[in-house]
Amino acid sequence: MGLKNDLEKRVAEVFRAKWDERDGNVVPGDDSLTLGNDAVKLKATVLYADLAESTELVDGYADFFSAEMYKTFLHCAAKIIREEDGIITAYDGDRIMAVFIGERKNSRAVKSAMKIHYAVLYIINPAQQAFYTKTSFTLKHVVGVDTSELFVAKTGVRGANDLVWVGRAANYAAKLSSLPDAFATYITKEVFDVMSSDVKTSDSREMWEAVRWNTFDNRIIYRSNWWWRID
Repeated sequence: MGLKNDLEKRVAEVFRAKWDERDGNVVPGDDSLTLGNDAVKLKATVLYADLAESTELVDGYADFFSAEMYKTFLHCAAKIIREEDGIITAYDGDRIMAVFIGERKNSRAVKSAMKIHYAVLYIINPAQQAFYTKTSFTLKHVVGVDTSELFVAKTGVRGANDLVWVGRAANYAAKLSSLPDAFATYITKEVFDVMSSDVKTSDSREMWEAVRWNTFDNRIIYRSNWWWRID
């Protein structure tokens, strides 16, 4: 069978086959789904953490320096996410995706974002600047967080496949992480409305500013530069 016939056959199979959907209460792993029309539905909060200005980084600095920035940022983000019981679902170049489910999933995701900001400000940048005393580079990042129902399926081919996370939260969190790095964290109103007070205010001071998402659909989102101390 030629490649064209093989592709036509597979495309027809996907469109023709009935979906086997089931509700999930854990984040599915690679072995939880097949390459057929098999899916898990779950209510989840998605976090995307993106290293800002990475093009300028790789264009303007040595490759090993850029790699060190990637490695330190992604390592700190991953450890923080796991500390808050998030599940890392993907690394995509200079960013990381994680899913939070269960109790306080929105608060835990937001706290992760604020801890990542702390790590950038008080762990990564001071260490980098102490070691590379002649560079003016400062690492910046943006984290986006949204919550919704997700439809999780497996995509790709045998031996080279991954899970695809279909749903608003995955899409919006990624979009939010691409917003200007003047603010470190952006969240949707749906996240803000249900997260706990300890990640909303500090000593009666509001930690978030409501703004219009004017580069998208003008909905209300929230942004912040507050951080959460890591001990």
